[in-house]
Formats: sequence, structure tokens, C-alpha cells
Amino acid sequence: MGNAVMLRALLLALALAGAAAAAAEATEKRRTYIVHMSKSAMPAEYGDDHGEWYGASLRSISTSSAAAATKMLYAYDTVLHGFSARLTAKEAEDLACLDGVLAVNPETRYELHTTRTPEFLGIAGADGASNDLFPQSGTAADVVVGVLDTGVWPESPSYDDTGLAEVPSFWKGSCVAGAGFNASSCNRKLVGARFFSRGYEAAMGPIDTDRESKSPRDDDGHGTHTSSTAAGAAVASASLFGFASGTARGMAPRARVAAYKVCWLGGCFSSDILAGMDAAVADGCGVLSLSLGGGAADYSRDSVAIGAFAAMERGVLVSCSAGNAGPGSSTLSNVAPWITTVGAGTLDRDFPAYVSLGNGKNYTGVSLYSGKPLPVNTPLPIVYAANASNSTAGNLCMPGTLTPEKVAGKIVVCDRGVSARVQKGFVVRDAGGAGMVLSNTAANGQELVADAHLLPAAGVGEREGEAIKAYVASAANPTATIVVAGTKVGVRPSPVVAAFSSRGPNTVTPEILKPDVIAPGVNILAAWTGKAGPTGLAADTRRVGFNIISGTSMSCPHVSGLAALLRSARPEWSPAAVRSALMTTAYASYSGAGGSSALLDAATGGAATPFDYGAGHVDPARAADPGLVYDLGAKDYVDFLCALKYSPAMIAAVARSGGAVASCDGNRTYSVGALNYPSFAVAFSTANGEGGEASAPATVTHTRTVTNVGGAGTYKVSTSAAEGVAVEVEPKELAFAAAGEKKSYTVKFTSRSQPSGTSGFGRLVWSDGKHSVASPIAFTWT
Repeated sequence: MGNAVMLRALLLALALAGAAAAAAEATEKRRTYIVHMSKSAMPAEYGDDHGEWYGASLRSISTSSAAAATKMLYAYDTVLHGFSARLTAKEAEDLACLDGVLAVNPETRYELHTTRTPEFLGIAGADGASNDLFPQSGTAADVVVGVLDTGVWPESPSYDDTGLAEVPSFWKGSCVAGAGFNASSCNRKLVGARFFSRGYEAAMGPIDTDRESKSPRDDDGHGTHTSSTAAGAAVASASLFGFASGTARGMAPRARVAAYKVCWLGGCFSSDILAGMDAAVADGCGVLSLSLGGGAADYSRDSVAIGAFAAMERGVLVSCSAGNAGPGSSTLSNVAPWITTVGAGTLDRDFPAYVSLGNGKNYTGVSLYSGKPLPVNTPLPIVYAANASNSTAGNLCMPGTLTPEKVAGKIVVCDRGVSARVQKGFVVRDAGGAGMVLSNTAANGQELVADAHLLPAAGVGEREGEAIKAYVASAANPTATIVVAGTKVGVRPSPVVAAFSSRGPNTVTPEILKPDVIAPGVNILAAWTGKAGPTGLAADTRRVGFNIISGTSMSCPHVSGLAALLRSARPEWSPAAVRSALMTTAYASYSGAGGSSALLDAATGGAATPFDYGAGHVDPARAADPGLVYDLGAKDYVDFLCALKYSPAMIAAVARSGGAVASCDGNRTYSVGALNYPSFAVAFSTANGEGGEASAPATVTHTRTVTNVGGAGTYKVSTSAAEGVAVEVEPKELAFAAAGEKKSYTVKFTSRSQPSGTSGFGRLVWSDGKHSVASPIAFTWT
């Protein structure tokens, strides 16, 4: 009897312990993890049912099979093998120890990187019509651009399918119905629309359907702007309040668009992004455009890089924005070499506004204000916000910081920073101010970004802002007025590298130069949502069909659309060949009667460098006939990962194909300098002598192979390099007899003593008299 009592007590204790463990598991904080599985390691008992294997793996590390079943968010089988799930830290640790599990990585939150461009790029006439550089729509040449963003506003005329042939037979995508979005919203232009929210809702809670649609519908505007920039149809008489009036069209107006909504009000989560990429590649997209990013991360833990690798293996080009964290150095996102990374430059179009002071001086800024103007002949008092505030940061015009009796009826000078530019105007207006001058600080220099302000306002450069503030401080009764002057075309110099555009060097792999190119990203006119005003602020009740905004988010879809054009014209080209054509034909200097000069940097007013613009600004007319291309495939990138000394598990997490292509040969020496990239980033290691200088010359060798995509001809090489660096190319001539022929060459870079931490630049060009195949060179001494 005593033994029975003891047994019951033991069983009760075990049950209580199990219940306590289950309760602890239920209450322990969970987060989303991306779990990478090895397809070849799946036990035979599961047949082809990957989902059941994933579920069994989850159940094996959980005390509750029901709980395990509810934790899985997505199963992936196109851009990676694996799944995403809500796990505790202990469960993630246990899962990582299971056979067949390659990696268990915590989810990353990404942020959005937030007309005239066809004419500026030379791919359309003055009326916006296409020129003859690229073919029109046809079944064999059709390309679908998949845009992973905030969704789409299908009613926009930018998605008019007039004149397009039937949806190509290769297309497997669909138009998913949801709140405020019908399956019939798609057509021959907008061929697909999906939404992915499980990761977002797991992390942030249920979507607030009063604020955004749980459907592919774009409530933000960003996704509609980017997709119409890439491949929007031509729309006559487009403008924002009369600004930038003309025919608006995307870079590839005959290409198809598929929208994948992966971004919501609280951000973009990597589990949803991977699900969107998984669907987009399986659906048949030829180009993926992602105007989003997080911090630079190791490729084996970067969800976008992993998804992009699988897309590349399927022949899909992935274009990503570089980020808006400039002008600081080493601020890039999306730096994997199989991604085309795009920075931002300006157009030759501006929207001038003039600040006229009571002392007779005038200063030029920019504005998209379209309401009732200030009186020209009756200037108003002007005050600096720092002197009209109850806050130590009052100069920034943050909400609640301005003193109404000090700003009522006056023009207020606000400094740029911290809060949104247009929000500062709301603060001024709500405090009773009559107008605003928005002054750049040193962080933005002379870069001018126009905004659709709700009160008379002008944004001015740092120098102009300082002069205006000096007048306000010195005059007894300072006065001013603001005149908005409309649209001005033909601005020079242009393009200029945008101050906000993120810069190199590449912090993940310094031997890969990023960004790859820059494209128009400042004051870009494109389609907009009907749900939000042009400022994107809740208080803005205006509704527009087109909007003008800036960011590398805007430059990325330019390149995505150009890539679609090139893929349509040259369907046999790989994603690497398309990127190579865009890079080697890009320009890095202005040409004129007085010779040539380097592209300028808006942040400094001085010369920009390849760390700012990569190979240069895209020139699509030349990219259509590049002469030579630097081609790459999956095995080349795996060799690159081997050179980085990635473990087999890390390589398998990136290169999902498995097998021999995704392995390293232990008897072979790998070199990052052997990656057949169209640019050169040379990292010299200094032997620490006195003063931190190298005590002896250092030599770094790179090898490259070019493929002839033009006619027969002989190319000769020319080089330029930073002082203290010698460049030797062998051979110095490459003779081609026919298209498709390949030739290899070697470059030796030899550096004399240089201080550690410095950098320099150069250029290598192959020319046959017709084509100039140019590669930037960046040198660093570490």
C-alpha cells in the first residue's frame, strides 16, 4: 500500500512538473526564427512531404504538439528549404542541434528605403514615348517585374493594360482577394498581387484593419510608386499639383508587374519577405525589386541575400536599394555580390522656391507647395524656431515645442533633422505660423529634397540656411517672403550623388565594391495610392494620383525596370551579365566643352568617389550594347563563399541547390579576387611600420574573364590608379573573333607605403574603339 501511494505521488509530481514546464513554455517570450533545412538530409519515410518533416522537427523540441503546430508561420521550398516559426530561445537552440537543420536565425526587421527620368536616361522621347532601343511586348520577350513592397493601388492608370498581349503562358502567379481588393483587380499589366502578413502579425499583433488593408492593396503609396517607376504604363498629363507635368511612364512600360505586399505600417519582417520571394520566383518573375533593407549582415544570416541567391540560380535578377543612411561611410544595405545594389542621384529637374529677405537678399531653395501663396510685396516677420520654443531642441520644430504667441503670423526657420520634413510644417501651422524655411544642417549639406508642404515653405541648403539665420539674429525687425516658382528643367550639374544615399566601403566583404551603380532617386514622380496624402501623414487629407518623393527606394526600381528592358532585349543573358552591362557602361564623370570632371557629391559639393556611386550612373542606351560582359553563375558565388572560409553548413544555408556546386574543394586555394565581378575593390594589408605605414610594397592579384556579346574586334586596356599604386594587366589586348567567345586576364595591384585607414581610386577600361568597358577600382589600406 505504501508503494502504491509513493507511486501515485511520483506520478502526480511528474504531471505537475510537466504542466509547469508546459506553462513556462507557453509564457516564455517567443520570437520568429528562420530555420534552414538540408533537403538531402530528409528521412526517406517522409517521401516528398517537406512540410511533414518540418512539422515533425518542430514537435520534437516542444512539449506540446498542438503548440508546435501553431508556431509554424511559413514553409519555404523555392528560395530556401525550411520554414519560419515562433520559438523560445531554448527551442531555437534545441532545434539547431537536430539532424538536417543547417541554421536557425532570428528574424530581421527591414525598413523601406524611402516623369522625367525616361528622357533623362535616354530611353524615351520628349513626349514620353519609347524609342527603338528595346523590343516591345511579346510572348517570347515578356518579363514580369516582381515588386516586394507595400502593395499596389490597381486603379492607377499606370497599370492600364491597353495594347498588351495576353498574359504569358509561363506565368503561374495569382491575384489574391482580400479586404478592399478583388481578384478581378489584376489585368494584362498587373498580372499578380499577393500579401504576406503572418510574420508581421506574430511579432506586432493583428493588423489594424481601420488603418491598413489586409490584402494586396497599398495604403501607404510606396509600393505603387516603386512598381509604377519600374514598369508603369505611359500616362499623359501626369503631375503633382501641376509640378513635373508631362507623360509619366516606367522604365519598362511594356513589362508586366506583380505586387507582393510584405511591408506594413510597423515595418517589413524577413519571414514575410522570404515568403514573398518564394512566391515571386515560383510564379515566374524575371526581375525582383526590393526597395527595403536592414543592417549589413553575414550572407548566411541575411534573409534577402539568401532569397536572392536562390532567385539568381533560377535566372532571376534581384535589384535592391543601397539604403538612405548617407552621407556617412560604410552605411550600405544589401551588399551580397549576387544582388544589384543601387544608390541614388539627382535629375536635371528641380522645383525652385525663393526666400526673399527684408535686407534685399534672395536665396534659392525647393518646394512643392501648391496652396495660397504668401504676399510678395508685403513681407512677414521671420523668426528662428530656437528663439520661439519652450524646448532645448526647439530649432527642430518638434511637436509641441513652438510657443504660439512667438510664431503667430510669422515665417519660422526650422532646422532639418529627427522628425519628418513635412511634419515640421504641420507643427509650424498648428502653432499659428504663416510659413516655414526648412534649413539643412551639416548632415545634409546642399542637398535639396522637395516636399508637398501644407503651408508656404521652402527647403534650403546649409549655407543658405546659415545666412538666413544670421540675418534673423542681426536685424531689428527681420522680415521675409517665400515664392514657389514651379518646375525647372535642365539643371546642371546633374546627376549629383544624393547626400542620403548610403556609401561604401562594404563592411561585410571589403573586397566587393558596393553600391554597384546609382540611378535617379531624388524628386521622382510616379503613381500613388488613393488612401494617403502626398506627405504620407495622417493629417494630410489631400489625395493625388501621382506623387514626388525621394530615396534609394526610388532609384532601385529604375534599375529593376532597366534590367527588365535588357532581359527582354537579351533573354539569353544571365542576371550577372545584365548587371555587368549596366555597370561597365555607367558614367562617372560629366563631359562638356571644357573636358570632363568627376560626378559631384551633394553632401560635400566636391567630387564623389566609387564608394558613393559604384561604377557610376546608369546609361541604358549604352548598356544595350556593352561589347563585353563579366558573367557569373552559382558555382562562382559558391567559390566566393569558399574564399570567405564559410563552413559547409553556412554555404548550404545560402546556396540551397546542394550537391557538388555548393561545396568547397579542400585541395584548392580560393580567392575573393577571383570572383568575376565588374568592379575591383583592392584591400591592401599594411605591415605596421613606423607611423602605421607599410614597410614594403604589397601586391594583390585579381583575375577576370570577359565574354564577347558584340562583334569581332580587339580590345586594348587602359588604367588609372591612385598615387602610390601600380596596376599591371596581362595580356594588354584581347582579340575576339565572334560573339560568345571568352577571354581571361590578370591584374596585379602593387602598393607602395600608405598610411593605414586611407583609400584611393582608379579605373580600368577595355576599348575596341566603339565600346568602352569600364570598371571602377577602389583601394583601401587596413
